[in-house]
Amino acid sequence: MARDTLHGLRSSPRHALAKPVRPIDADDAERVAAVMTRFCEADPDPKAGFDDTDPFRLLVTVLLSAQSTGPTVARIAEALFSTVRDPAGMLALGEARILEIIRPVGLGPSKARNIVKLSAALISEHGGAVPRSSVAMRRLPGIGRKSAEVTANFAFHEPVIAVDTHVFRVSNRIPLASGATVDAVADGLARLVPERFKDGAHVWLFRHGRDTCTARKPACPRCPVADLCLWPGKEL
Repeated sequence: MARDTLHGLRSSPRHALAKPVRPIDADDAERVAAVMTRFCEADPDPKAGFDDTDPFRLLVTVLLSAQSTGPTVARIAEALFSTVRDPAGMLALGEARILEIIRPVGLGPSKARNIVKLSAALISEHGGAVPRSSVAMRRLPGIGRKSAEVTANFAFHEPVIAVDTHVFRVSNRIPLASGATVDAVADGLARLVPERFKDGAHVWLFRHGRDTCTARKPACPRCPVADLCLWPGKEL
């Protein structure tokens, strides 16, 4: 069985399985809860194998994953962290050498620059440690909402649901929380997903979008939530 890769982070082997906010619609909430219940029943421990995740490595890896494929990012992150363990080590490595290592992931110059700035900020502002909240992480150089929420959720179990391409598509298609922007979908999921499901929601939705509810030719006949899906293009 191939190892699972999310945002460039490989798990250890897994066994199978301030704006006005509109009121939550009861039907929407019921459908979201039903979908999450179904995912949870099929995969009750979605983050198995990620429990020993190093926050700094994860944060840098997710930064590297922008516009890059997971397997490539995982390989490059492994090369980068084979000699570097912490922000101080990253600063010592230097921007030029970092760029040499990470160039295959694309956008290398800006990513190398942000890794150096990020490392310096962690040392000067946080004693060399990654802050535990996604809000604090978003103040770091090069770290946007998705990177912060993936890291906070995986490393510290903060109940936030990061929205990437897969989560955005699935959330709009079923729909769970519709929105024209990533922030709109993330805000909607934060309101609609019951608290007990928030820790695993990102992984469930990511895997569902990657493996089943794909952009082209979604596998509706084997979708575990097909009966709950309202997408007009659904084919059973």
